[in-house]
Amino acid sequence: MEIIRFLAIDLAKNVFQLHGVDAAGTLVLRRRVGHAQPTELVLRLAPCTIGMEACSSAHHWARQFQQQGHTVKLISPQFVKPFVKGNKTDGNDAEAICEALQRPSMRFVPIKSVEQQDVQSLHRARSRLVSNRTGLVSQMRGILAERGIVFAQSITHARRGIPAIVADITNALTPLAREILADLMDQLRELDKRITGFDRRIDAVFKASETCQRGDRHLRTLLIHGARAVLRTAPTKHDRKHTWALTLQARRCANRAIVAIANKMARVIWSMLATGQSYQKAV
Repeated sequence: MEIIRFLAIDLAKNVFQLHGVDAAGTLVLRRRVGHAQPTELVLRLAPCTIGMEACSSAHHWARQFQQQGHTVKLISPQFVKPFVKGNKTDGNDAEAICEALQRPSMRFVPIKSVEQQDVQSLHRARSRLVSNRTGLVSQMRGILAERGIVFAQSITHARRGIPAIVADITNALTPLAREILADLMDQLRELDKRITGFDRRIDAVFKASETCQRGDRHLRTLLIHGARAVLRTAPTKHDRKHTWALTLQARRCANRAIVAIANKMARVIWSMLATGQSYQKAV
């Protein structure tokens, strides 16, 4: 087998599709393998650049292939789609990944560690419970609205108001409706308890992490210095961002304005990294 320079792997549900080319872009390998075979096959290859679409299992396989000495790149599916030729098949998808992998200007997704995936799983599990709780409160509000009873739209009002409504024998609720609402309130309390449990786990993870506790000191210093420069040059600028900075400085003080500007800059940086978009200057 000729030396493979770029190897694309399409992570299908039941099989993996491999597409490998040499330094000249000539097809060297095109094979479909089972889930148990990729590691064995890749282990026999000379170190090369492996590309995969970023998905739930891609980070696991990326770590496995990195341990074997390969350079692994994860690509967002939206950047692979323009390179797909013809109908969407595993073979065409793998070829598209290989094409995208070789583009000099391609942006790649960082590979998550096991610890990062654990934290992500914590947040996602909590978000699912919060979504369930919101839907539960909406259902209770709907049941009450059908009987002409309206209360404010918030979790706090639901916790305090619905038990009182159920206990009020002078309203239009039937005995069956009261039983249903009482059961739904029990579910709400259980969801609150489980969400609180996840909050404690997340808090424990953050307290155990030096970076989460103190942040990246060098990055924080750069943000503060940059914010000072923004505030120093603000009087010569007339756009919305600099006007806001000067107004904040006049209302509070310079140091608080600097921290607020740094916070806004950090949010912009995160948005650019999360979406892959370039900076767009505010009008």
